[in-house]
Amino acid sequence: MPDIGNESGSTAPRKRADARRNEETLLEAAGAAFVASGVDAPVRDIAARAGVGVATIYRHFPTRADLIVAVYRHQVEACAEAGPALLASGTSPHTALTRWIDLFVDFLVTKHGLAEALQSDDAGFATLHAYFIDRLVPVCADLLDAAAAAGEIRPDIRAFELMFAVGNLCIGANKDSRYDARRMVELLLAGLLLH
Repeated sequence: MPDIGNESGSTAPRKRADARRNEETLLEAAGAAFVASGVDAPVRDIAARAGVGVATIYRHFPTRADLIVAVYRHQVEACAEAGPALLASGTSPHTALTRWIDLFVDFLVTKHGLAEALQSDDAGFATLHAYFIDRLVPVCADLLDAAAAAGEIRPDIRAFELMFAVGNLCIGANKDSRYDARRMVELLLAGLLLH
């Protein structure tokens, strides 16, 4: 006789994994829509990008603010997880740092797309900046420490300062076609190298 308890237990994790994948797909689609059209992108456009119905989005994220916060957190987590993965990839620590900064720039471009919403009075947005700092500064510090220990960059660079500088270089990246934020970030990173 089959053990019904074990059977139902074996399907529950699969549903949770499916739900996580669906939510990740929604967050990726929403992030792309926010970059393309701003945080006021129609929910039907986000649903179409994700290949789901509008009701699915509202089931996961009852308000637009819930969706914006979730996209922001999802992107912070992806950036945070990339740091250790890049260091473990076997490339040089400097290359890992450079690749991570490139991902960070991608994140910042999206973040600036969300900036107007994040500066609203909505209580859900209040803690996001601290969350961003708490999650990403240690990742950047680990990458900097590894590159400094390998003798590839100056040892006196602090993570918060570097991230702040990169962030400032990314402000206005989409406002003037003559300005190339990535080129400016490359020049900044070149200044970290030991000569």
